[in-house]
Amino acid sequence: MEKSKGKFVTFEGCDGCGKSTQLKLLSEYLTKNGVPHIFTREPGGGKISEAIREILLNGKNSEMTDECEALLYSASRMQHLADRVIPALSDGKLVICDRYVDSSLAYQAYARGLGEEFIENINQLALTKYAPDTTIFIDLTPSQAFARKQGADENDRLEQAGIAFHERVYDGYQRVAKKYPERVVVVNGNQTPTEIFEQVLRVLKERNCL
Repeated sequence: MEKSKGKFVTFEGCDGCGKSTQLKLLSEYLTKNGVPHIFTREPGGGKISEAIREILLNGKNSEMTDECEALLYSASRMQHLADRVIPALSDGKLVICDRYVDSSLAYQAYARGLGEEFIENINQLALTKYAPDTTIFIDLTPSQAFARKQGADENDRLEQAGIAFHERVYDGYQRVAKKYPERVVVVNGNQTPTEIFEQVLRVLKERNCL
C-alpha cells in the first residue's frame, strides 16, 4: 500500500452478522475520544457509488449477469476510493469501511464462481495500492445470521440469492482469512455485541489503528 498518513480498517462478514452494530459502537467510541475518522461503506460512499449500489442491490434486477455484478462493484470501489478513502487517508484520518475487496472475493470469486484471478485483476489497484491495514471478519454462519435478522430482505437482490449461495459466501470468507492472515482478524460473531466490541477495540489498539 502506498504510504499514507491515516489508517484503513475494513469490516467484513455475511449479511446479518452484526457489522452495523459494531460500526455504531465504534463510531460512538471514536467520537467520544476525539479520534479523527470517517465511516463509509461499499458499495456506496459517494454520489456515483451510491447510484451503482442502487442498481446492484435492487431486487428487480434479477437478470444481471455475475460478470456485470463484479464489474459494477469494482467500478463503485474505484470511485469510492477517489471520493472518500484516499482524501481521508491523506488527511491522516482513520477510515472505517463497511465491506471492501474481500466482499468481492467472497461473493463473486467464490460464491458466484468467477474465480480469484478475475476478481483480483479488476480490483488490482484496491488490492495493491490501497489494501486495508486491518480487516475485521465477524465470523457468523449464514443460518445464524439470517435467524438473528429474521430472514432475508426481500428488497435486497443478494440477500434473496438463497441459503446455498450464502453458505458459499461464508466459505469464501474462510478462504480469504486463511490467505491473508497478516491482515484479516477473525472475531467470533456468536457473542454479545459488547463482547465483540471489546475484542474489536483490543485488535485495533494492538495493531496501532487507534
